[in-house]
Amino acid sequence: MKFCSHCGSGDLQFSVPEGDNRPRYWCDQCQTIHYQNPKIVVGAVPMWKGRVLLCKRAIEPRKGFWTLPAGFMENGETLQEGAARETWEEACATVAIGDLYTVFNLPHINQVYVFFLGELVDGKYDVGDESSDAGLFALDEIPWDELAFPTIGRTLKYYIDDLARNDFPSRIQDIPPLRARPRDD
Repeated sequence: MKFCSHCGSGDLQFSVPEGDNRPRYWCDQCQTIHYQNPKIVVGAVPMWKGRVLLCKRAIEPRKGFWTLPAGFMENGETLQEGAARETWEEACATVAIGDLYTVFNLPHINQVYVFFLGELVDGKYDVGDESSDAGLFALDEIPWDELAFPTIGRTLKYYIDDLARNDFPSRIQDIPPLRARPRDD
């Protein structure tokens, strides 16, 4: 940051403000503290007749790789609304959002991923603005080596295991940086 978004001053400091416990950008002129918080990525596991809806990314990062429909949560929406919106934006599909399914903390990139179980309302889908392809995949046809992110692979593996038991518990996990992850992720 170079300028205060509150008063326009260029007198920003990066230090621990009085009464705080960690370094932050703050304005020496108006005393406004500029908090920087993690980004929330929200999505769904949209199912239709035993098949999962996946989208091929048309944008970076991981352009050309498959993902569950997901993206950054917007101000003014709930987690569930965000998951439904992202499914519509990426796959032109209407999804009935179900239970909270997986939550992944990625503190090394300041993100939290939240996925919900979901059911496509009518089975219809298309390619959205941020996708180059979309498709319904049988669970034994998932392109495992072409998945965009570890959060997607873990969520899908959990879903397959949980489907076999017909029990879908919510999970919360931390995902360490790539260099600290085991190779099978």
